[in-house]
Amino acid sequence: MSIAEARETPAVPPGRTEVDVAIVGAGLAGTLLALSLAKAGRRIALVDPHRIHHDEFRAEKTRAEQMGLFEKLGLGTVFRSLATPMTDLHVFRFGQLFERKQAWEYAFSYTPLINGIRAALPPQVPLTVGKVAEVSTGPDRQRLALTDGSIIDARLLVVATGYSEAVRRAIGVERIEESKAHSLTMGFDLAISPQEFGLQSLTYYGKRVADRIAFLTIFRIGERMRANMFIYRTVADPWVRTFRENPQKMLLELMPEIAERCGGFATASEVEVRQVSLTTSQGHRRDGVVFIGDAFATTCPAQGDGIHRVLTDVDCLSATHIPAWLETPGMAADKICAFYDDPIKIAADARAMRASIYARRITTETGLEWRLRRLRNNTARHLMIFARRFREAGKPATPHLAQEELLSTTQKHMSGDCAPAGNMIVSELTNP
Repeated sequence: MSIAEARETPAVPPGRTEVDVAIVGAGLAGTLLALSLAKAGRRIALVDPHRIHHDEFRAEKTRAEQMGLFEKLGLGTVFRSLATPMTDLHVFRFGQLFERKQAWEYAFSYTPLINGIRAALPPQVPLTVGKVAEVSTGPDRQRLALTDGSIIDARLLVVATGYSEAVRRAIGVERIEESKAHSLTMGFDLAISPQEFGLQSLTYYGKRVADRIAFLTIFRIGERMRANMFIYRTVADPWVRTFRENPQKMLLELMPEIAERCGGFATASEVEVRQVSLTTSQGHRRDGVVFIGDAFATTCPAQGDGIHRVLTDVDCLSATHIPAWLETPGMAADKICAFYDDPIKIAADARAMRASIYARRITTETGLEWRLRRLRNNTARHLMIFARRFREAGKPATPHLAQEELLSTTQKHMSGDCAPAGNMIVSELTNP
């Protein structure tokens, strides 16, 4: 079955290669898996259409939890060399400083990250530059035919092609849309320098339901200040077109409280956008092939769980399942299903999907249930602000002042005017 046309010179002459694992797709998931398996001495073929990863706007920040998984995979040093660390995080809610958190986060540009990880591949795992023309899978051997005529024969095929559908469709796996055009990520550089900005990181949560803004986060990547804004709109929305034409004007209107800190929101780049749908897979439980990362499911990047899903997939496969599968003959579906049924993978996927759905609903829904949820969350947050103010002032709370402010907050949330992105339970109210 033909699924691609050659557009680049192949990295190796046409021929036949036999390996333990063939990985199609050298993005984050595929390259990390190749590196991890190579460290264990496995014979790997890593296939991608491009030697240098093309410019792509994707995830640009991750947390200490994900850094722990990089370390577990033995790739912490590689990742740290490509990321900018930060520990002092300023969080704004209701247009004011809500909290100052001490927590590790890491910022990076996706394309340099992928190319940097590719550069760490050992000599025994060269990147095969080519496109898959035909693919066949079975309970024993998997066969890839590339458009240059070369053949890769493997015991296991791993599909890590992200959003690309060609290989998935050739195998017969369907992508199911759970929430089409679920969210939109916008990314742009600010003209202000890191020294002028002064802070390591600033996150500002949206104030009004009608704005459909989850949050804006500003952070340093190298020597530039980067902004990511997560919203619940489509690319074709007139609001989005207006924002892309004049982001400074709209940000000044939306977030005036932090304008001075941000250099008046003057920008130094065009606004990049990425639309994300929530998707799952159907028909993936089959002989000889496993789907990982975004090739298996896609979730909203706003909660930071996308990289967590990728790292969890790589860890489960490289540390547990692939070593066990290669110890015995065959690669039938019952082996493969052990990965999909792994409680660790199931939990990571479920967490990401649940957080994606909740974050949109708590930000945009106007029904009574969600207005009450926002009221609950934000009342608790206002109480935390009051408590901090009075601690700092060194005097007890004035009851009538607290009551007046809480009454104002209640009226706003019951009318649906305020909608900072919420978390799922009150015990997590301080988390962005």
